[in-house]
Amino acid sequence: MSRRRNTVRAGVLAVVALLAASCGSPGKPVDPAPVSNAAWPQPAHVGGPDATAGGGSDTSCNPLASPAPAAGTTVPDGSTMSEIKKRGKLIAGVDQTTYLFGFRNPTSGNLEGFDIDMVNAVAKAIFGSADGHVQFRAIPSSQREEVLKKHQVDIVVRTYSITCARKKEVEFSSVYYVAGQKILVTKESKAQKLSDLSGKRVCATKKSTSLAKIATDSAKPVPVSVDNWSDCLVMLQQGQVDAVSTDDTILAGMAAQDSTLEVRGEPLTQENYGIGVPKDRPDLVRYVNAVLDQIRGNGVWQDSYRRWVEARLGAASPPAPQYQ
Repeated sequence: MSRRRNTVRAGVLAVVALLAASCGSPGKPVDPAPVSNAAWPQPAHVGGPDATAGGGSDTSCNPLASPAPAAGTTVPDGSTMSEIKKRGKLIAGVDQTTYLFGFRNPTSGNLEGFDIDMVNAVAKAIFGSADGHVQFRAIPSSQREEVLKKHQVDIVVRTYSITCARKKEVEFSSVYYVAGQKILVTKESKAQKLSDLSGKRVCATKKSTSLAKIATDSAKPVPVSVDNWSDCLVMLQQGQVDAVSTDDTILAGMAAQDSTLEVRGEPLTQENYGIGVPKDRPDLVRYVNAVLDQIRGNGVWQDSYRRWVEARLGAASPPAPQYQ
């Protein structure tokens, strides 16, 4: 009996000791980790100026003169188009991050936009229908010439400005769209044009004619180069750059996605978009030109423009082609 009493007494004393310890001094508190303002992460591959980007300073040719169109859009045996038809797919290099021109619809997962409509028009001419006959390959603007020269794609339709420097490496269709470089800023910004951004960080994509214009502007803005236009949009939203400067078509898409942003300024340049084709595929260039001639006249170009662009940039007509 005494052994049991001793066991109970020991248990009670242990509980009392535990309670006493819990009511004692809490001791020295542990310092929490220091708190500071965390910077937004930057997109990958952010770079600096490139005055030669896009080759816009090369005036050794008439950049808008393209090979004369084929007589029609039938597919001749033994042609490049015949090879594409046998493969069952037109492979097109496009953008998937530029709203209105080439972007992935988050609801359907499909690529849509004005440039995508141009791809589908070429595919429809070859196959009779674009459905199931296009393989889209999303590429950054810096890889447009590379994928054409390596024959990784049949065509590139990616807000692709025609320049003499680029025509030395790839071939272009006739002009299917004319844009102009402006600036995109927050509505709180006082900048109305590129010359108001002296010493300020201005974003454009690598190897673009827009980047070259920023790098050579007399106001000396600070060029910031990235892989995709969506990277520029994110950096502007996060305050990592003061503006984005490129074609009004691209900027209009950004402004449509973010109501706190605004496109400003008169056009700094004239950007003539063409469909890029490998240099050694002259029959495909002439075929694409025949397709573009058709859609200028049958309402397809105008319908696409009304759907994607007109509400934001006003009425327009398809540009007249120039041929060699």
